[in-house]
Amino acid sequence: MTDPSSTATARRPDATEAPVARAARVEAPGRVEMVEIPLPRPRAGEVRVRIEGCGVCASNLGPWSGPEWQEFPMEPGIMGHEAWGMIDTLGDSVCTLHEGQRIAWLGNHGYASHEVIDAATALPLPDALAGKPVPAEPLGCAINIFRRARITSDQTVAIIGIGFIGAALTALAAQAGARVIAISRRAESLDLARNLGTTDTIPMEDHWEIMRELGRLTQDRLADVVIEAVGLQWPLDLAGELVREGGRLVIAGYHQDGPRQVNMQMWNWKGIDIVSAHERDPEVQRLGMIEGIAAAADGRLDLDALITHRYPLSRLGDALDATRDKPQGFVKAWVAPEAGQ
Repeated sequence: MTDPSSTATARRPDATEAPVARAARVEAPGRVEMVEIPLPRPRAGEVRVRIEGCGVCASNLGPWSGPEWQEFPMEPGIMGHEAWGMIDTLGDSVCTLHEGQRIAWLGNHGYASHEVIDAATALPLPDALAGKPVPAEPLGCAINIFRRARITSDQTVAIIGIGFIGAALTALAAQAGARVIAISRRAESLDLARNLGTTDTIPMEDHWEIMRELGRLTQDRLADVVIEAVGLQWPLDLAGELVREGGRLVIAGYHQDGPRQVNMQMWNWKGIDIVSAHERDPEVQRLGMIEGIAAAADGRLDLDALITHRYPLSRLGDALDATRDKPQGFVKAWVAPEAGQ
């Protein structure tokens, strides 16, 4: 997933403009306030977007928790990098887009009512997605992870962690014809995986029992590909145990809470390939987003199943807490500016 510190930021508004836009600002760990900001004005080659919504990413949880390296208050709108909306103003020389056009983009100030972006980064949304939330950035993450995993129809794939990314990868791997084994701590997540095409499920409760069950399901061959989509030490350790000799371990979880230790003796002995599947090249991210939008439009990625909890922008704090705590039925949250903003 995108690290908020690494994405391009929108231009700050001119202080002489009327304060008619609103944004969520994280004032302190666990505390958000709504603030008025000058309405940003696009320059040549830019467009201003009236934001319809913005997905909430688990990568936000590190800064939200208040680590010693994070400075407060944060910039208005910052950390929101999964936004979509409608163009309401064109800058000079923009001729490939039009006002009223619905787009997604790769930005970083999407927790707001408006954002100014480079017109070249705009991704038009098809009519098939009209009225739907379209967090194109995480859809692109899933597509790029799937591409890096190199899954084929003759493989057994174990996916550890069935959140948004794990669920999306479950669907893509099943559609590729692979045998998918889903591993998750929540029963409802395993139900979701079954609905998306997984062959078998294993509760993520006991390390050794998971190993025994996966061994039973594969006649002790283990998995050709294991995708770790949690971002914690134990699932990473488990992933190494579950991949077969000569197999592929794909790290899709966002590991943000400190260094990791891995069993290099075991990894070396098995001769496995390790794939860190987080793309940082903006052009690769963009291409993934384009394909992710297409996959959502044609139903390969089911937005209704993957995006479950909507909050008003003023309750961004609640959306972040839900992303951390996973209430009943939760897969992914998004926030929307209130009417009139």
